[in-house]
Amino acid sequence: MLALGINDSPFLEISDTMNTYRMASLRRLMADVVIVRECKHGQVRVLYGDVIKVEGDVMMIPANSRLAGREGLDERMHQAAGDGLREACANIAKEKRKSNLQPCGVGEAVTTPGFDLPASNLVHVVGPDCRRPTQDNFRRELLRNSYAALFEQVEKLEPRETLVLPPLGMDVFAYPHREGARMTMEIVLGWMDAEHDPGVDMVLIVTHEDNFLNNMKTVYRESEDQFPGVDRTREYRKGKFQ
Repeated sequence: MLALGINDSPFLEISDTMNTYRMASLRRLMADVVIVRECKHGQVRVLYGDVIKVEGDVMMIPANSRLAGREGLDERMHQAAGDGLREACANIAKEKRKSNLQPCGVGEAVTTPGFDLPASNLVHVVGPDCRRPTQDNFRRELLRNSYAALFEQVEKLEPRETLVLPPLGMDVFAYPHREGARMTMEIVLGWMDAEHDPGVDMVLIVTHEDNFLNNMKTVYRESEDQFPGVDRTREYRKGKFQ
């Protein structure tokens, strides 16, 4: 009978394989940091990953005007949050309808609890739907209005140290990615680098869309010296901070 040393055991080989598989699975669940920029009031980071798995104090949902959560990332986030969110949104819609108002119009925002998403509060923001010519023609102004509504809601909330943002207007709402990437960086970095302190220490812009991310990296590379703040991406990759 052949004696096996402890390092020769086939069970160890299987165990090592399983550990490797588990680690690979964990890496897929984690978001990769792509860009880090230091602003006057905190950091803005661009992450590649699934926004519904990224923890924060406040998380934005790219909503439609009915707050219905019926398509795209909006639907996925509603599903992840659970039935409590759908009920809360239905109640908001019901109250708004009493005054003959949309539940949440373009350029507006409302807040609900986080329910089963990893955030204390959710801010539902309706950006421009570029599938509609009447909104596409004014998409830049509407996008700025939508971010302004988001920031107004965020600054009323506690806690708000970490803000998690999927790109607004992208996904099924069809905002042009190159233009949207540039405006996202300009608007968010400008907010975090302004004289007024918004009370947010970290903004995480999270996307799993390769096209948007590639445009974001291109825009950042081309205009890095023009954006507010200072690049810290290289220092982060060298492990100088987490």
